[in-house]
Amino acid sequence: MRLLGYTRVSTAGQVAQLQIDALVGAGVQKRDVFSDVTSGSRTAIERPGMKRLLDYVEEEDTVVVWRIDRLGRSLIDVLNTVNLLRDRRVKVRSVSDSIDPETTSGRMMLGMLATLAEYERELITERVNAGIAAAKQNGTRFGRPPVDPAVIDQKLEIVADARAKGRTAEDAARLVGWSRATLYRHWKASRARATVSEQV
Repeated sequence: MRLLGYTRVSTAGQVAQLQIDALVGAGVQKRDVFSDVTSGSRTAIERPGMKRLLDYVEEEDTVVVWRIDRLGRSLIDVLNTVNLLRDRRVKVRSVSDSIDPETTSGRMMLGMLATLAEYERELITERVNAGIAAAKQNGTRFGRPPVDPAVIDQKLEIVADARAKGRTAEDAARLVGWSRATLYRHWKASRARATVSEQV
Protein backbone atom coordinates (compact mmCIF):
# COMPACT_ATOMS: atom_id res chain seq x y z
CA MET A 1 0.00 0.00 0.00
CA ARG A 2 1.37 3.41 -0.98
CA LEU A 3 0.52 6.97 0.00
CA LEU A 4 0.22 9.14 -3.13
CA GLY A 5 -0.30 12.89 -2.94
CA TYR A 6 -2.18 15.22 -5.25
CA THR A 7 -2.03 19.03 -5.33
CA ARG A 8 -3.82 21.58 -7.49
CA VAL A 9 -3.39 25.33 -7.84
CA SER A 10 -5.36 27.52 -10.25
CA THR A 11 -2.55 29.63 -11.73
CA ALA A 12 1.20 29.38 -12.23
CA GLY A 13 1.53 32.35 -9.82
CA GLN A 14 0.16 30.29 -6.95
CA VAL A 15 2.51 28.03 -5.02
CA ALA A 16 1.55 24.50 -4.03
CA GLN A 17 4.21 24.36 -1.28
CA LEU A 18 1.62 24.63 1.52
CA GLN A 19 -0.18 21.62 0.09
CA ILE A 20 3.05 19.67 -0.44
CA ASP A 21 4.19 20.35 3.14
CA ALA A 22 0.86 19.09 4.47
CA LEU A 23 1.10 15.92 2.36
CA VAL A 24 4.69 15.24 3.43
CA GLY A 25 3.59 15.77 7.03
CA ALA A 26 0.91 13.11 6.45
CA GLY A 27 3.55 10.61 5.34
CA VAL A 28 3.63 11.10 1.54
CA GLN A 29 7.06 11.06 -0.11
CA LYS A 30 7.74 14.15 -2.28
CA ARG A 31 8.47 11.92 -5.28
CA ASP A 32 4.93 10.52 -4.96
CA VAL A 33 3.14 13.88 -5.24
CA PHE A 34 1.24 14.53 -8.49
CA SER A 35 0.44 18.16 -9.26
CA ASP A 36 -1.71 20.29 -11.54
CA VAL A 37 -1.62 23.99 -12.32
CA THR A 38 -4.93 24.50 -14.02
CA SER A 39 -8.06 26.62 -13.94
CA GLY A 40 -11.14 25.39 -12.15
CA SER A 41 -13.02 25.09 -15.42
CA ARG A 42 -11.46 21.70 -16.21
CA THR A 43 -12.85 18.57 -14.60
CA ALA A 44 -10.44 16.47 -12.57
CA ILE A 45 -9.98 13.70 -15.14
CA GLU A 46 -9.11 16.29 -17.83
CA ARG A 47 -6.05 17.49 -15.90
CA PRO A 48 -2.62 16.07 -16.85
CA GLY A 49 -1.47 15.57 -13.25
CA MET A 50 -4.64 13.70 -12.32
CA LYS A 51 -4.36 11.58 -15.47
CA ARG A 52 -0.82 10.57 -14.48
CA LEU A 53 -2.01 9.77 -10.96
CA LEU A 54 -4.87 7.60 -12.27
CA ASP A 55 -2.45 5.75 -14.55
CA TYR A 56 -0.04 5.14 -11.65
CA VAL A 57 -2.35 4.35 -8.74
CA GLU A 58 -3.08 0.74 -7.78
CA GLU A 59 -5.57 -1.07 -5.57
CA GLU A 60 -5.17 -0.44 -1.84
CA ASP A 61 -3.14 2.75 -2.45
CA THR A 62 -4.29 5.90 -0.65
CA VAL A 63 -4.55 9.26 -2.41
CA VAL A 64 -3.90 12.08 0.04
CA VAL A 65 -4.94 15.69 -0.57
CA TRP A 66 -4.55 18.85 1.47
CA ARG A 67 -8.26 19.67 1.17
CA ILE A 68 -10.99 17.65 -0.53
CA ASP A 69 -11.79 20.54 -2.92
CA ARG A 70 -8.39 19.96 -4.61
CA LEU A 71 -10.00 16.91 -6.25
CA GLY A 72 -12.52 18.85 -8.33
CA ARG A 73 -13.86 22.15 -9.55
CA SER A 74 -17.27 21.60 -7.91
CA LEU A 75 -18.88 19.33 -5.35
CA ILE A 76 -20.12 17.13 -8.19
CA ASP A 77 -16.63 16.89 -9.69
CA VAL A 78 -15.09 16.14 -6.28
CA LEU A 79 -17.60 13.37 -5.62
CA ASN A 80 -17.12 11.91 -9.13
CA THR A 81 -13.35 11.80 -8.54
CA VAL A 82 -13.73 10.22 -5.09
CA ASN A 83 -16.12 7.60 -6.50
CA LEU A 84 -13.79 6.91 -9.44
CA LEU A 85 -10.92 6.22 -7.03
CA ARG A 86 -13.03 4.16 -4.63
CA ASP A 87 -14.39 2.06 -7.53
CA ARG A 88 -10.77 1.16 -8.23
CA ARG A 89 -10.35 0.22 -4.54
CA VAL A 90 -8.19 3.26 -3.89
CA LYS A 91 -8.63 5.10 -0.58
CA VAL A 92 -8.90 8.87 -0.26
CA ARG A 93 -7.74 11.02 2.64
CA SER A 94 -8.04 14.78 3.11
CA VAL A 95 -5.61 16.23 5.66
CA SER A 96 -7.38 19.53 6.47
CA ASP A 97 -10.96 18.21 6.28
CA SER A 98 -10.22 15.03 8.27
CA ILE A 99 -11.98 13.00 5.57
CA ASP A 100 -10.92 9.37 5.69
CA PRO A 101 -13.36 6.70 4.40
CA GLU A 102 -11.70 4.19 6.74
CA THR A 103 -13.24 5.99 9.73
CA THR A 104 -16.88 6.39 10.73
CA SER A 105 -16.65 10.20 10.71
CA GLY A 106 -14.89 10.10 7.30
CA ARG A 107 -17.69 8.02 5.80
CA MET A 108 -20.24 10.40 7.29
CA MET A 109 -18.42 13.36 5.69
CA LEU A 110 -18.46 11.61 2.30
CA GLY A 111 -22.17 10.94 2.72
CA MET A 112 -22.75 14.64 3.43
CA LEU A 113 -20.62 15.48 0.41
CA ALA A 114 -22.82 13.24 -1.77
CA THR A 115 -25.96 14.94 -0.43
CA LEU A 116 -24.54 18.41 -1.12
CA ALA A 117 -23.45 17.34 -4.61
CA GLU A 118 -26.99 16.15 -5.37
CA TYR A 119 -28.33 19.50 -4.08
CA GLU A 120 -25.86 21.29 -6.38
CA ARG A 121 -27.07 19.20 -9.36
CA GLU A 122 -30.68 20.17 -8.61
CA LEU A 123 -29.75 23.86 -8.33
CA ILE A 124 -27.95 23.74 -11.69
CA THR A 125 -30.96 22.05 -13.31
CA GLU A 126 -33.33 24.64 -11.84
CA ARG A 127 -31.13 27.52 -13.08
CA VAL A 128 -30.91 26.04 -16.58
CA ASN A 129 -34.68 25.48 -16.76
CA ALA A 130 -35.37 29.00 -15.46
CA GLY A 131 -32.97 30.43 -18.07
CA ILE A 132 -34.70 28.54 -20.88
CA ALA A 133 -38.15 29.65 -19.68
CA ALA A 134 -37.01 33.30 -19.50
CA ALA A 135 -35.44 33.10 -22.96
CA LYS A 136 -38.65 31.64 -24.42
CA GLN A 137 -40.67 34.45 -22.86
CA ASN A 138 -38.32 36.95 -24.51
CA GLY A 139 -38.90 35.35 -27.91
CA THR A 140 -35.81 33.18 -28.18
CA ARG A 141 -36.46 30.12 -30.32
CA PHE A 142 -34.85 26.77 -29.60
CA GLY A 143 -34.16 23.96 -32.03
CA ARG A 144 -33.59 24.25 -35.75
CA PRO A 145 -34.39 27.60 -37.35
CA PRO A 146 -37.45 27.51 -39.66
CA VAL A 147 -36.62 27.01 -43.35
CA ASP A 148 -38.49 28.82 -46.13
CA PRO A 149 -40.60 26.20 -48.02
CA ALA A 150 -39.85 28.05 -51.29
CA VAL A 151 -36.11 27.50 -50.75
CA ILE A 152 -36.74 23.81 -50.05
CA ASP A 153 -38.81 23.49 -53.23
CA GLN A 154 -36.03 25.12 -55.28
CA LYS A 155 -33.50 22.67 -53.86
CA LEU A 156 -35.85 19.76 -54.54
CA GLU A 157 -36.09 20.88 -58.20
CA ILE A 158 -32.28 20.91 -58.47
CA VAL A 159 -32.14 17.44 -56.92
CA ALA A 160 -34.87 16.13 -59.23
CA ASP A 161 -33.02 17.48 -62.26
CA ALA A 162 -29.77 15.86 -61.12
CA ARG A 163 -31.56 12.56 -60.50
CA ALA A 164 -33.06 12.71 -64.00
CA LYS A 165 -29.52 13.07 -65.37
CA GLY A 166 -28.47 9.86 -63.65
CA ARG A 167 -26.98 11.05 -60.35
CA THR A 168 -27.54 9.00 -57.23
CA ALA A 169 -29.75 10.37 -54.47
CA GLU A 170 -26.68 10.90 -52.26
CA ASP A 171 -24.79 12.84 -54.97
CA ALA A 172 -27.84 14.91 -55.83
CA ALA A 173 -28.45 15.76 -52.17
CA ARG A 174 -24.83 16.84 -51.79
CA LEU A 175 -25.32 19.39 -54.61
CA VAL A 176 -27.66 21.39 -52.38
CA GLY A 177 -25.80 20.78 -49.11
CA TRP A 178 -28.03 18.01 -47.77
CA SER A 179 -27.43 14.47 -46.64
CA ARG A 180 -29.47 11.71 -48.27
CA ALA A 181 -31.57 11.40 -45.08
CA THR A 182 -32.34 15.17 -45.18
CA LEU A 183 -33.29 14.88 -48.85
CA TYR A 184 -35.77 12.06 -48.16
CA ARG A 185 -37.21 13.98 -45.21
CA HIS A 186 -37.86 17.06 -47.39
CA TRP A 187 -39.22 14.92 -50.23
CA LYS A 188 -41.68 13.28 -47.84
CA ALA A 189 -42.74 16.63 -46.37
CA SER A 190 -43.15 18.13 -49.87
CA ARG A 191 -45.40 15.27 -50.98
CA ALA A 192 -47.47 15.65 -47.80
CA ARG A 193 -47.89 19.40 -48.50
CA ALA A 194 -48.91 18.63 -52.10
CA THR A 195 -51.50 16.09 -50.93
CA VAL A 196 -53.03 18.63 -48.51
CA SER A 197 -53.17 21.26 -51.27
CA GLU A 198 -54.98 18.84 -53.61
CA GLN A 199 -57.53 18.00 -50.94
CA VAL A 200 -58.23 21.70 -50.38
